[in-house]
Amino acid sequence: MYIAVVGAGECGRSLEDLAYRTGLEIAKRGHVLVCGGLGGVMDAAARGAHDAGGVSVGILPDAGRSRASRWLTVSVPTDMGQARNALVVLAGDAVIAVGGGYGTLSEIALGLKMGRTVVGLDTWDLGRRGPAAEGIVLADDPAQAVDIVERST
Repeated sequence: MYIAVVGAGECGRSLEDLAYRTGLEIAKRGHVLVCGGLGGVMDAAARGAHDAGGVSVGILPDAGRSRASRWLTVSVPTDMGQARNALVVLAGDAVIAVGGGYGTLSEIALGLKMGRTVVGLDTWDLGRRGPAAEGIVLADDPAQAVDIVERST
């Protein structure tokens, strides 16, 4: 299974650790990690996948690979900027969002729109003038997040 991990290009130590453990868990279970291929959450998740001997694919916003995480197995330049978020989500059978800013929010929305299971780790809580919107399944830790993904696809 291909699992997209989305999150901010810059993050603090706690989100970095969470993303690393998510990448580690994905790879330990034999899945392929897909991400945006840059820093922060993406870099940490790719490092986790690398350390577990797994495969990670980075779908880059740039025309070249100069800013790509060194932990990626495969890096795919798109020259699409933030529009590449749709490709990241489309390449995954499910999405795990770790923290994140507005770029991550766009990936969450695209994932839900595309019918993907979206699991959240310390990420957005969506609501529409009332109770939280259905769609994002919240998890307490990376193992639970991957469990949810495995059961849903």
